[in-house]
Amino acid sequence: MTLAPLTRPARLRPGARIAVVSPSGPVPADRLDAGLDVLRGWGLDPVEMPHVRDVHPELDYLAGTDEARARDLQEAWCDPSVDAVICARGGYGVHRMVDLVDWAAMRAAGPKVFIGYSDITVLHEAFAQRMGLATLHGPMAGTETFLKDPDTQESLRATLFEPESVRTLGLPTARVLVPGRARGITYGGCVSLLAADIGTPHARASARGGLLVIEDTTEDPYSIDRILTQLLRAGALDGVAGVACGSWAGCGPYEKVRAVLADRLGPLGVPVVEELGFGHGPTALTIPLGVPAALDAPADGGPATLTVEVPALV
Repeated sequence: MTLAPLTRPARLRPGARIAVVSPSGPVPADRLDAGLDVLRGWGLDPVEMPHVRDVHPELDYLAGTDEARARDLQEAWCDPSVDAVICARGGYGVHRMVDLVDWAAMRAAGPKVFIGYSDITVLHEAFAQRMGLATLHGPMAGTETFLKDPDTQESLRATLFEPESVRTLGLPTARVLVPGRARGITYGGCVSLLAADIGTPHARASARGGLLVIEDTTEDPYSIDRILTQLLRAGALDGVAGVACGSWAGCGPYEKVRAVLADRLGPLGVPVVEELGFGHGPTALTIPLGVPAALDAPADGGPATLTVEVPALV
């Protein structure tokens, strides 16, 4: 099976309601308050779901119970007055709640904008596999990068309101790891979460025709090696057209991370671009998932780019 473009939701307009959910870890209240102010400054109407500020009574790394986190997501999505859903933060917990969501009810509610990254990778895959919906790998409302980095904010704002203006994605730091040019459908996210999805009931069956976008945080080089090796051994990268790498914050000296990426991804024989500027780094650009794109990794040292062929939102 070859990856095909997914349904793109509608762009946002001033006054749009955006629901805030916490599917993973608890969010610091001050950061969430500041993030909501940013969204209001864009003319959006953010609404907190009932359990967005919860902390699990025993497992304090979770934002409330699995059932409450799943219910918040489902109720936000199925509310016809809500135009978009943004996550408050990542952390850990989506794998615990993703199968508690009524995906049939979510499909019936129709397409909406969905935004997040890190642990939210599991939901990006669920939206793609269970709903056929394109999503946004982008900053979350209660995260420090979203609050402090202007490029991060502008990338998301422009994608939400003027998606045709952000077709070429990446920072000037982007470099070629393996030269070449490829076209495919964007998918991926936090690479350790992609590996953790292997063997689960709704795991992606094929990467054929896909442009894989990956990043991660606080994984030592040997751990990144293990994660990529697991994906390779499981056949999860068979047929992938190209790979775009984002940030590897807290993963050790980058030259060691780079050596692992070259060693594990180079033998795929497809173009690989590094340091595009999405994920857990100081800048978290918004990357549309589920859309056709071109990855250009020039052998002559020219700029490396990821260019979506259609706007992220219609």
